[in-house]
Amino acid sequence: MATRTDFIILNTKLDKYFKILCGYTGFSNYGALSESQKRRFGFYLFIMENVCDVDSNEDELIESIIDTDFNKVFFNEHVNDFGMDVVYINEEKRQVKLFNFKYKERFNVDKSQSLNDNFISTKFLNLCLQYNETLVENNHKKLCSKLKKLNDIFCNPKDEWEVKFYQVSNDAQEVKETTSELENLSSIYEIEIEPLALPSISQFMSIRPKDINASIIVSKDALMCYSEDSKASAKSYIVRVRCDEIIRMTCNDDSLRNETNLDDLNPLSEVDLEFSVLFDNVRGFVKNSKYNPKISLTIKNHPTKFFMYNNGITMVAKSVSALNLAGNKSMKLDINGFQIVNGGQTLRSIHKFNQDHKDNISNYLCNAEVLLRVFMPDSGSNDIHKIAEFTNSQNSIKTSDLKSLSTEQIDIERYLDEHEIAYLRKSGDTGSDDKKEYKYMIKMETFGQILKSISGYPEKSTNSIKDIFDKDYEDLFINNFDLKKSPKLISDYFEIIKDYKSSDYKGSQIKYFYCLYLFEKGVSLDHTSLINKLENCINSFQAENTSIVRKMGLSKFKEHVNANFGL
Repeated sequence: MATRTDFIILNTKLDKYFKILCGYTGFSNYGALSESQKRRFGFYLFIMENVCDVDSNEDELIESIIDTDFNKVFFNEHVNDFGMDVVYINEEKRQVKLFNFKYKERFNVDKSQSLNDNFISTKFLNLCLQYNETLVENNHKKLCSKLKKLNDIFCNPKDEWEVKFYQVSNDAQEVKETTSELENLSSIYEIEIEPLALPSISQFMSIRPKDINASIIVSKDALMCYSEDSKASAKSYIVRVRCDEIIRMTCNDDSLRNETNLDDLNPLSEVDLEFSVLFDNVRGFVKNSKYNPKISLTIKNHPTKFFMYNNGITMVAKSVSALNLAGNKSMKLDINGFQIVNGGQTLRSIHKFNQDHKDNISNYLCNAEVLLRVFMPDSGSNDIHKIAEFTNSQNSIKTSDLKSLSTEQIDIERYLDEHEIAYLRKSGDTGSDDKKEYKYMIKMETFGQILKSISGYPEKSTNSIKDIFDKDYEDLFINNFDLKKSPKLISDYFEIIKDYKSSDYKGSQIKYFYCLYLFEKGVSLDHTSLINKLENCINSFQAENTSIVRKMGLSKFKEHVNANFGL
């Protein structure tokens, strides 16, 4: 069950995401919108970023929003959305994600999602099935392109596609039921329907946590102490811990986290995970993984073997104090300011299994054990983030997620924060201080694309995120990186977006990156003149059956630009 606090935290995030959205689009007429409108539009971007897993393709996100009000406000364009707000199509992964949003201004703990909201979207789904050129010829090309593609997927499938329809709201409760008409469409055309309300949304809200503390008593034969050398004051521990204790230590009840003599396990059957313990976990926002159900099954079917079958949980802490208890057979560990940096899926699965049935805590979880590594790195070494990076590097994780925990990224974040710029290293992050009013908010991936562009490769800036945070990383962020230039680069980027919006041309990421590239090359034109000349280059470059983005991604196009600008 979601709480009023979840509602308030979400609104804080949506305020920030509206500002991020304005940065993406160059929109500046904030005063014309109500607080509710701003949050509703921010809601689109926040959910898409966390559900669609887009690699910093801001254009792709914006193009996915077909909502009538959004397109009228941000682009002064008329798009009839037919009851669907967002259509995200991922050709590479063969995924379609459809979204209908409802934003509620007030919190009601007893309110659940409305069935009528689902019915509204059936108009769009039926239109996809009945698509023909004359039926939608009077509609905007953004909508038409979506309908045509979806018609091919539904009616003329050449590949297997995963299609999900998300009913999104900030209601306190999710609803599983759907209208009979939508159920019929779901069964016939294999559309999976997924409600998404505060109980689920709260699980991927990135929260800069206050210190989270917990205590535990462990038998000495289940504990191993470790330090880098005999003179080191910082001690780390490897512990065999029962899963019910893991639940207690990471639950959202701070009094239970420090209660080491809990005779009655029933209170633990009602707790939830304190999600902010996963802020420094690169998988912190993976709500549903294909591995999670298998973890739960192992606990149920083989609780005593769970320790052997699971890789365990890694925790980093600001301080760990150990006290020998009477009899010298047990120790009490007081763990302060901790974060789970590896094993987030295991932790989520343990909590999910606990919530499946109130007896699971006593029947299974207290009989299952897991390996817990508790590290207390030197606070000045930034080893906390190194541990998070390296303990996850063997898994299938995006390179940008891994690098988000590296020392240089933390340094960039801190430096830009002093210049009123929020540097967003993680999906769902909105800056180090949610109360601070930042001038600009930029994603780490976007900044990497800027660095790629000014290094001489604007044509590769939009399709090489993996390379930027892998083989090019040291050159871009370490060897050839000038931290002091960062604020100006970011300021120029957002000013170019605004100037494009006020021009006669439609902007896009790769156009903005080319502008920064040209400035770096020494072109001294003002923004308006630069935009006009770049657009002339785009129009004069001949490339058959190629979109503007693909055209600008060609090496020959960059040569064409260089020639026209005398470079």
